[in-house]
Amino acid sequence: MEQDQAFLEFVVKGLVDNPDDVKITRTVDEMGVLLSLSVNPADMGKVIGRSGNTAKAIRTLLRVVGMKNDARVNLKIEEPEGYEKPTPTQTEESTSSENVDPQEEGGASMDDVNNVIEDLKSE
Repeated sequence: MEQDQAFLEFVVKGLVDNPDDVKITRTVDEMGVLLSLSVNPADMGKVIGRSGNTAKAIRTLLRVVGMKNDARVNLKIEEPEGYEKPTPTQTEESTSSENVDPQEEGGASMDDVNNVIEDLKSE
């Protein structure tokens, strides 16, 4: 196994919940090295990250590994069959349902918070 492929496998297996489902294929052509990554559909979000930031970070690190070996390394993340990208409305629905009144959950009211602040100021 080449150094870039081993590096990618180490990083991705550390991120996902199903490391046994991580599969990496390596191809070399005139454009450089292409690493194709396949993961469990449940782990796609962990590999891609919010706004793709995790995937961007992995690609940046692979570029550094490639420069060390005088190769251009690219990463392709394969979409699993049946995988649907979350739409903005799905994301909004999941976060809006999580908005809970702190009073209903036994949390502190604003009066409680203000009393604590006043107590701290008087000390």
